[in-house]
Amino acid sequence: MNKPKRYTVTTALPYTNGPIHIGHLAGVYVPADIYVRYLRLTGNDVAFIGGSDEHGVPITIKAKNEGVTPQDIVDKYHAIIKQSFEDFGISYDNYSRTSAPIHHKTASNFFKTLYDKGEFIEETTEQLYDEEAKQFLADRFVIGTCPKCGNEESYGDQCENCGTSHNATDLINPKSAITGNTPTLKQTKHWFLPLDKHEDFLKEWILKGHKKDWKPNVYGQVKSWIDDGLRPRAVTRDLDWGIPVPVEGGEGKVLYVWFDAPIGYISSTIEWAEREGKNWEPYWKSDDTKLVHFIGKDNIVFHCIIFPSMLKAEGSYILPENVPANEFLNLEGNKLSTSKNWAVWLPEYLKDFPGQQDVLRYALNANAPETKDNDFTWKDFQARNNNELVAIFGNFINRVVVLTNKYYQGIVPKPSEFTQVDEETLAAVKAYPSVIASSIERYRFREAGQELMNLARLGNKYLADEEPWKKIKEDEARTQTIMYVALQIASALATLCEPFLPFTSEKLKNILNVSSSDSTKENGIENHWNDIPNKDVLLPEGHQIGKAELLFSKIEDKTIQEQLDKLEASKKANEAANKKVEPQKDTITFEDFTKLDIRVGTIIEAEKMPKTKKLLKLKVDTGIDTRTIVSGIAESFTAEEVIGKKVTVLVNLAPRALRGVESQGMILMTETPEGKLVFVNPDDAKVNNGLQIS
Repeated sequence: MNKPKRYTVTTALPYTNGPIHIGHLAGVYVPADIYVRYLRLTGNDVAFIGGSDEHGVPITIKAKNEGVTPQDIVDKYHAIIKQSFEDFGISYDNYSRTSAPIHHKTASNFFKTLYDKGEFIEETTEQLYDEEAKQFLADRFVIGTCPKCGNEESYGDQCENCGTSHNATDLINPKSAITGNTPTLKQTKHWFLPLDKHEDFLKEWILKGHKKDWKPNVYGQVKSWIDDGLRPRAVTRDLDWGIPVPVEGGEGKVLYVWFDAPIGYISSTIEWAEREGKNWEPYWKSDDTKLVHFIGKDNIVFHCIIFPSMLKAEGSYILPENVPANEFLNLEGNKLSTSKNWAVWLPEYLKDFPGQQDVLRYALNANAPETKDNDFTWKDFQARNNNELVAIFGNFINRVVVLTNKYYQGIVPKPSEFTQVDEETLAAVKAYPSVIASSIERYRFREAGQELMNLARLGNKYLADEEPWKKIKEDEARTQTIMYVALQIASALATLCEPFLPFTSEKLKNILNVSSSDSTKENGIENHWNDIPNKDVLLPEGHQIGKAELLFSKIEDKTIQEQLDKLEASKKANEAANKKVEPQKDTITFEDFTKLDIRVGTIIEAEKMPKTKKLLKLKVDTGIDTRTIVSGIAESFTAEEVIGKKVTVLVNLAPRALRGVESQGMILMTETPEGKLVFVNPDDAKVNNGLQIS
């Protein structure tokens, strides 16, 4: 399309059944925020729209597990998510929620419009039903084997392993997530959106119209769906949590969450427009508006097939110009999992790394899963901070500000004649806005971020080559020119880094004593994106800058190890929670049991066996004698810890040589779910050594 008059930019609505984690940020929210901040800096009219998705089965399941109402769950997590986004600098124009009255009204009216136009198919079909729970099993209330990839834990509406969307009745060997029972089939009435009716339109619009400008991963998934043939999709559910179906016969039913959720973009825009005194309709109904959806790959089908079909059926809305979906971000080589707590949660990060929002923003963007799944590691996070933000960006700014204050009391010096190097450097600075913009406008945010860092590299190289700390001793006029040029680079960085590093941009603008986009300083110096290539002077001679402050600080190994330890604790907790109890061994007779002579004993001496990790050599008073027993407990206990410990001993076990020491019995042990050994011993301290256990 030609240059848009306005932009409507949306982000996937996060489910309010848990906090935001780095997978959400890398896949959706960081790239979207980079995009809209860039659009604002270049003078565009932008509505950046988000909100919380507060309906659907995952929320009712969590509420049931916690013994509270779904409203309790969504109220709790909506507040957490909204605050986290604000603290992290995600610059929404409006962040709403789908439980808001404006959304219920908007979604209900949208459904009724399509209903009145005859766009739905009304059918009575057989759906999965849990007889014990007396409930239809929609979406995540049922688990079974995915018919496409064979994943045995696929949900009723979507397989999280292969991303395929399907109906609950498509699952192989379905089981109720409520009771574990095999469901039956029961008839119920629902309304369906006939996607097959819109197949020709989707082929023309996407497969022909967006073959060259949509990301290959998005285009490929959509093409696969269309090539398989589209089928009618139910837009209602037998649930009691959600937006009631607003037509006759809809009693006891709600709108399917993936019908009502994308309408949340519209209702959030209406809410924003009413608050700001604007007309919302041009942002959704005018052909000179560019609509862009930022989502993860698991939402592609809903935003590229189902929602556009809804908009087309309604008839008055524009369609998305692009849907730059990202792939998934893994964590330390494993798939992110909220249920297993294998994640880096945003509220925890903000607490553990105060004032370092931009470090995570930068690291996630530098490693974003733009075309394939990528892996976040804490070591890479540390390296991005220490080797790039600190050593390149921060180092350049610090040197420029420190030297300007040292040589000129913080006043921008007057340049003398520019050398060819100066002119080439200033010309290169002027070129960077268009280079970075080109990458951003093509949704290549990783590339754009690296170009920003290349500008900081240019500044560092310029200083290193020109050596003002040496020139000051022999050529003051030349030094003034060098510092003037360096300050122009610093000023350009302050503006160009804002989409990527908004907190750093604000701090740097304060250091340089220039205005930011949301404040006005008395000096009146404010540089916008397009000023950098067009203005000859960004920081004029005679301008007073502030004192140096560190933009970034080095992250030490100890800090990273603490985060790795936290993940390791989660891994062990998961292993413990999923550890299966060993099945019962073969049955023995009472006579077999009576052959075992088990006694109470006390460890009186202990020492570590040389050249072994597991073995301790123990002297044990069994009440009938004192004997040597070699026990494989050294990884759970030190020798000093076990001396004086009451233990349970199998005394008539045949002696066995271990590492040259004859072991005369066995101490009975068990282990915790975490794998730590525990003594099986009598609690009563009055039980004497030698007493038999039977």
